[in-house]
Amino acid sequence: MSKVPPDLKYTKSHEWVKVGSDGVVTVGITDHAQEALGDLVYVEAPQKGRKLKAGEACAVVESVKAASDLYSPVGGEVLESNATLADAPEKINQDPYGTWIMRLKPANAADVNALLDAKAYEQVLVDEAH
Repeated sequence: MSKVPPDLKYTKSHEWVKVGSDGVVTVGITDHAQEALGDLVYVEAPQKGRKLKAGEACAVVESVKAASDLYSPVGGEVLESNATLADAPEKINQDPYGTWIMRLKPANAADVNALLDAKAYEQVLVDEAH
């Protein structure tokens, strides 16, 4: 069973979201997502300053098996992308919750509260398995 840390928020499309004390959200892909993709060989993160809508495809993670879009969990502006992933995309496989893809400033902080908690995300995984 995939690991699902209880202190994070999640999306049905398998992104995790960590909310900073300043309201900035850090986004990555879940353990389940990296497991399903397999060994990652390429990550294309969104450009700093890009304005995203909630649910918008904004990044690509590519493995030896497939390429998959990453969707913005909330609307907002990209403050930073993880440049180290260009040379070391496998970091996501090694530590999916310790390796972020982008940081963004939400347009509306309340949108973050609407994301799934760990228990709801675990239910998504159970439903997908059946």
